[in-house]
Amino acid sequence: MRDHAAPEGLSVLPVRGLPEFRPGDDLAGALAAAAPWLEDGDVVVVTSKVVSKVEGRLVPAPTDPEARDALRRELVLAETERVLARRGKTLIVQGKLGIVQAAAGVDGSNVRRDELALLPADPDASAARLRADLKRLRGVDVAVIVTDTLGRTWRVGQTDVAIGSAGLPVLHRYEGAHDAEGNELLVTEVALADEVAAAADLAKGKLGGLPVAVVRGLHPVDDGSTARDLVRPVEEDLFWLGTEEAIARGRRETVLLRPDPDELADEEVDAAAVRRAVGAALATEPTIRFAWMREKGRRAALVAALADERLARAPELVLAFSAGADPLAAGAGVHAFRVALAADGLASYWTGPVAEHAVGAYVDIPPGWELRGAVGVGVPAEPPQPRAPGEPAIGLVEW
Repeated sequence: MRDHAAPEGLSVLPVRGLPEFRPGDDLAGALAAAAPWLEDGDVVVVTSKVVSKVEGRLVPAPTDPEARDALRRELVLAETERVLARRGKTLIVQGKLGIVQAAAGVDGSNVRRDELALLPADPDASAARLRADLKRLRGVDVAVIVTDTLGRTWRVGQTDVAIGSAGLPVLHRYEGAHDAEGNELLVTEVALADEVAAAADLAKGKLGGLPVAVVRGLHPVDDGSTARDLVRPVEEDLFWLGTEEAIARGRRETVLLRPDPDELADEEVDAAAVRRAVGAALATEPTIRFAWMREKGRRAALVAALADERLARAPELVLAFSAGADPLAAGAGVHAFRVALAADGLASYWTGPVAEHAVGAYVDIPPGWELRGAVGVGVPAEPPQPRAPGEPAIGLVEW
């Protein structure tokens, strides 16, 4: 299998002498005139801003900073399919091209102060047209990549990536190949188009007015793939939910988690999770109180006295009390405690009411606390899964 590396090395050549492009300008003609040295096998890497300009993807904008920013935010929403995360005015979105990036690619840099730029409507088609035009004008068989600058999850800083491509494999797959030690490469895929885009940016930069560079030495073989093939399908993405969507789904599914599975794992309960659950219970019902039986001998004796098989299976025991007279309020607190445990992946078993004389020999009950029941806490043998919700028509009457 061929390696994706260029065995004789790479050259990255800036294309100088290009004009300031405006809508309707001949990008291919300008490139052909500025780079008569183009050769077969070169990769022409073009900043998307230039493509947006010649294709008329510019929007008139006010020069007042606040009004300009307000229009920019309107354009971001218009170019957005899904909002995945937000912090202040910053939005991370999935745009109409499927690309996940800040602000859907709407940009106010390297354009006139009375304009804003949108991404090309179809960057893959733009790359294919430019490739065909260079073939017609200069008789060379080159590949073309259209780039934009993106941030990366879990990494600081931005890099150029391919949002349009024609004439080269955007992915180089090594699955089934073997390294020099004989190890099979199982899932290695190199995003070749993105690597070329980043390499070209080292020659183009951001401030020098050099929107095009040529990467020489790869000699790619066209396999018909496009930059659209680099967009990971939702069903394959481990992080397919955005921040807001994940939080909303978590809220909905928490109450559907089964808190009392049949089997527990032989694992230690996370003490911080228990304390968080107590905090959630107090937020729901300030009069709820708990006693956590941490000493193993005392806990074992108390569980034996309560003679509850489910509590005997749980490695931790928490007694629930109320410091008020309303037992229903205490029940709300216990429910919140168990829901919070389930949200943290812990199982719980509830038994109640429990007579105070059954536990009085093992617990010094503070004055004013009334025992309501006991909660066994453990780690489920299998991760808790939300149950299917019931049919509202069965349990709801609307008057």
